[in-house]
Amino acid sequence: MKIVVHTDVIVDHLQGARSPSVLRKAMGKFFCYTTVFNAIELFSLARTEREIDAVEDALAAMKVLGLNARSAKRYGALVAQGKNTDRWIALIAGLCLESRLPVLTDRKKEFSAFRGLVIVPSRMIMSEASAEETLSSVTTRVPAGRRDI
Repeated sequence: MKIVVHTDVIVDHLQGARSPSVLRKAMGKFFCYTTVFNAIELFSLARTEREIDAVEDALAAMKVLGLNARSAKRYGALVAQGKNTDRWIALIAGLCLESRLPVLTDRKKEFSAFRGLVIVPSRMIMSEASAEETLSSVTTRVPAGRRDI
């Protein structure tokens, strides 16, 4: 089972906000991905060499999804449609949709415009449920009538 980890979950892990962290629990249940856009955001937040090293360590434990030229036209249209949506969020959502992977985040509202996107809140990862049970119980699919890529 695979999942894309959003920036908020990685930042919480790096800051030691919870023990065990949501990221650590997710890695025990899923094969974790993040996106190149999340990686860029994380490096933009890092201020010291120690923080940069911590980001590198966290990213080394995940596969980083990137954008390819084949999909650029679709992403361009998605970003153009989303006048009220942050471009980074549109690109992250697009990668999740294209890869057919759910996104792990507590920022559901940021992703609410993207039809078909499966959003997994952190609280579901912290339960003792398996990856399959977690994904089958997710009710946070973005409803029909929203944008799609």
